[in-house]
Amino acid sequence: MHKYVIMGVQGCGKGTQAKLLKDDLDLVHISVGDIFRWHIQTHTKLGARIKRQIAEGQLVPDDTVEDIIRARLGEHDWNYGFILDGFPRNLVQARFFLESYDIDAVIHIDVPDQVVFERVLARRLCSNCGLDYNLIFHRPAEDDVCDVCNGKLVQRDDDNHDAIRSRLNDYRTKTEPALELFRKKELVIDVDGRLTRDEIQANIRAGLGIAPKNG
Repeated sequence: MHKYVIMGVQGCGKGTQAKLLKDDLDLVHISVGDIFRWHIQTHTKLGARIKRQIAEGQLVPDDTVEDIIRARLGEHDWNYGFILDGFPRNLVQARFFLESYDIDAVIHIDVPDQVVFERVLARRLCSNCGLDYNLIFHRPAEDDVCDVCNGKLVQRDDDNHDAIRSRLNDYRTKTEPALELFRKKELVIDVDGRLTRDEIQANIRAGLGIAPKNG
């Protein structure tokens, strides 16, 4: 069984790398952001509270996030393991996690701030079907038009310089201390997020001691 946490600043490619590991190792990819979005889109009470907190510029409280993680991992549908994406985001959450669960490794994808700005500002979202694009890595065949449904591609409201700068500051001040706690436990594997998708995946697998893909 493989149990991993994947961490890194927004735009570092966590979701892409998590999916590659998930598909090849039959892991469950647990994205806290996706869980939040599901609650919001299905209009649950928790979703209404999360939506209000986000709209007010607040972070979702630690106890709420911890309850979500506990409930999700409590489903025990991860027969071959899981890869946790988007948690922990601060030291309190990291301590809770280490006290409650054991993991094999923390994958840290490291990218410079300038690369984060370039990647996030290049992101686009189909306004109709929600498919993600990136004008650096995944361009549509026709500019500003979704390949799947012909919907209009738009930039997310919070994909702007000020918002990115704020998220980077949050990561440095709140999430990096959590990463350092994992590092003290000798759980962290660092990989260079400026490489190609396949090179990053190969370096992750080497660090985890997993055989090369298709190897």
